Amino acid sequence: MKLTQSTLDKLSDILGQSDYVVRYERGTFQSGWCLLESKKVVVLNKYLDIEGRINTLLDIIPQVAIDYDKLTHESQLLYDNIIKNAKLIDPA
Repeated sequence: MKLTQSTLDKLSDILGQSDYVVRYERGTFQSGWCLLESKKVVVLNKYLDIEGRINTLLDIIPQVAIDYDKLTHESQLLYDNIIKNAKLIDPA
């Protein structure tokens, strides 16, 4: 996966299409992100570079409830790929 702004936008779209809000804020997040599940808000440390933001979203997406039916076809394909790769890394 290319580490570009376009990739970051596509990953953010997956969350956005499932009614999550992605925000970039400064803070002392130990892992670079904070998830407010009851409000469907993902907060990323705004000081992360593009690579850090992409990797963080790749970690978050498999952990949250994504409404697959709301995703566009392109987002569904990307989501399927993310989930497949997440299972290869952590088969538990």
